[in-house]
Amino acid sequence: MTAEPTAAEDKAAAPQGVRSRSQHQRRKRIVQAAAALASRGGVEAMQMRTVAERAGVALGTLYRYFPSKMDLVVAVVSEELDLLEGSIERRPPRTDAPPQRAVDVLMRATRGLMREPELAEALIRSLLLSDVKTDFGDRMTGLLLRAAVGPEVPVGDDDPRRVVAKALSSVWTMEMIEMLRGHATAEQIQVRLEIAAARLLTDF
Repeated sequence: MTAEPTAAEDKAAAPQGVRSRSQHQRRKRIVQAAAALASRGGVEAMQMRTVAERAGVALGTLYRYFPSKMDLVVAVVSEELDLLEGSIERRPPRTDAPPQRAVDVLMRATRGLMREPELAEALIRSLLLSDVKTDFGDRMTGLLLRAAVGPEVPVGDDDPRRVVAKALSSVWTMEMIEMLRGHATAEQIQVRLEIAAARLLTDF
């Protein structure tokens, strides 16, 4: 494999805008390579050297972007959330009831993850076990709030509705674990989420 330019060589060779685009594209390529490996063999398949080879970058370059495997897993999780957010922006939930809108978001997340069950298991398991800080819970809570109360309605950090939305997000995470273990179907999860949302989101 041809060695990539060092950061100093990059800086000397390219203007800031070009360099930033190149770095963004390289990072995206790494995350996509990691996701592809995880979708076939879980976290165990995301060996850093293998990710680097698949992404076409030097191993040292990979470690500059992601100091550990868990940092890389968190980036894959973030990429999946980006896709979910984009889907919801393009097709917002249409029902009038806040609990049903929240469940619509959670079931879209469920279906999106379960298209790649190996990847879904890797992501959920890593979120539960990793010491690396992730904003997954906050982003899921934000998605639920935007769906339930509308994107234009501000919900402060101390608003009880944020606490409730976070609780519903946690319920969904545990339901995903049940599904990945083969203990529940998507239909069963949806029924349970509808019950939980109806009880939790009564004041929305």
